[in-house]
Amino acid sequence: MIAIRPMTLEDYDAVLQLMADTPGVTVRDADSAEATARYLARNPGLSFVAQGSEGGRLLGCIMSGHDGRRGYLQHLVVRPELRRQGIANRLVEHCLQGLAALGIQKSHVDVFRSNELAQAFWSGQGWQRRDDIHRYSLVRGGSENA
Repeated sequence: MIAIRPMTLEDYDAVLQLMADTPGVTVRDADSAEATARYLARNPGLSFVAQGSEGGRLLGCIMSGHDGRRGYLQHLVVRPELRRQGIANRLVEHCLQGLAALGIQKSHVDVFRSNELAQAFWSGQGWQRRDDIHRYSLVRGGSENA
């Protein structure tokens, strides 16, 4: 049995390990414990983990938040050997329901162009790839890996 529950900062080490162990997932400076604590505090109840009943092992995770108008989903990860069992769909749905409860109806997700598996997942779920915008980033006082 797989339980989906809100992510807490106590999950940080296990989530970071899950991300590090998953091919195609990049861990950056912005994924520090301090940054994650700020994100979870700013977006309470909008990030989730999937946990197995055997030993409580983390099977998947997703983080989401909003800017008051749009939702943003990030770091959807499911253990490779457990994919195609609906875990990712359940994690995404929890985020979208939480955002909808706050009046957020439109959400975005960023996917690296090199991550074809993620592109196929999001497209298969009905998310539309946008070609009309470009994302620009600026890092002040930090690393380029932020």
